[in-house]
Amino acid sequence: MKAFCFDVFGTVVDWRSGVARDAAIFFERNGLTGLDPLEFADAWRSRYQPAMQACRAGDRPYVRLDVLHRENLEYVLAQMRVDIKAIQESDLAWLNMAWHRLDPWPDVVAGLTRLKAKYIIAPASNGNIALMVGIAKRAGIPWDAILGAEVTQAYKPAPQAYLRLAEVLGLEPAQVCMAAAHNNDLAGAHECGLATAFIPRPTEHGPGQTMDLAPAGDWNIVASDFNDLASRAGC
Repeated sequence: MKAFCFDVFGTVVDWRSGVARDAAIFFERNGLTGLDPLEFADAWRSRYQPAMQACRAGDRPYVRLDVLHRENLEYVLAQMRVDIKAIQESDLAWLNMAWHRLDPWPDVVAGLTRLKAKYIIAPASNGNIALMVGIAKRAGIPWDAILGAEVTQAYKPAPQAYLRLAEVLGLEPAQVCMAAAHNNDLAGAHECGLATAFIPRPTEHGPGQTMDLAPAGDWNIVASDFNDLASRAGC
């Protein structure tokens, strides 16, 4: 293996806590009472896969995730009976940027720094370039390259999302290890010939999480966190 490419939302960053934090500020700023920031974060995230599926299925052209997030934001607020027309555009735009302000899990920066000494490290996210750069700059994530859906023009687990990733790096699929906390992501990568690494994030969806608590496939590496991943990779 010559490169590790990482799922970002849930694997590298804690999207639920970060979105809920900014949602709480947004609710208070706009006098919205009785809304639970964590429930809002979960509802917003629940629109993630259906929105991308329209692009995967060819029902609409590729659209950047920032755009899909904004569409999903307006949908969820409407479902929660929030009068969007009464909200200033600047506030809606600010909340949509919550995905750019997410915090990494505590082990991420140290583990990636160790891996970077021996391997190419890059995001393999459904997020667009500006989104990945925003997260990395804020969190000090030391990527060698910013890759993802805007580069591959495909959303995981479409095969192009993995194969184009390896091609852009000038590597064979087997020389790239896809690292993720999501078994379905690793299954997609494995089918395309990439190596795989599972790192569980048992609280990604909150304390009651029931999915992705353990590896569901014969992945090449199973690590407890990013530092353990670095150790298993010889760093």
